[in-house]
Amino acid sequence: MSSWETAHRIILNVRIGEFPTQAYLDTGAVYFVCAPEIAALLGLDPADQLASEQLIFRGRLYQGGLYRIPLTIVAGQGESLAVEVTAFIPQLHPDDEWPIEFPCIAGMSGCFERLRFAIDPLDETIYFGDLTV
Repeated sequence: MSSWETAHRIILNVRIGEFPTQAYLDTGAVYFVCAPEIAALLGLDPADQLASEQLIFRGRLYQGGLYRIPLTIVAGQGESLAVEVTAFIPQLHPDDEWPIEFPCIAGMSGCFERLRFAIDPLDETIYFGDLTV
């Protein structure tokens, strides 16, 4: 088993629009990286794309677009938090597959920089709240 497969991860229950899924927190990542299959459910309009972008993920270069999408971080206790994030949506070739076991990645830039958060590493719990409070 690789270190990637056994690494500790903070897993978040989220809703993208009205679609529930999971994301893992990566404070070294940019944007909220959204799997193409989930992005397709949102019915994003290509005219709403903010910019074209390239990201290297797991050693591979992906072309895609940046969009503003509604994200709700679902609380296990307390209140869930809705925030608008900048999402990278990869554009895959017809024979490509999204290569990760979790469909989404919550990065710092464009996503978690929009809220207050703290991590308890002992039980891999994240605490979060509105940045404006």
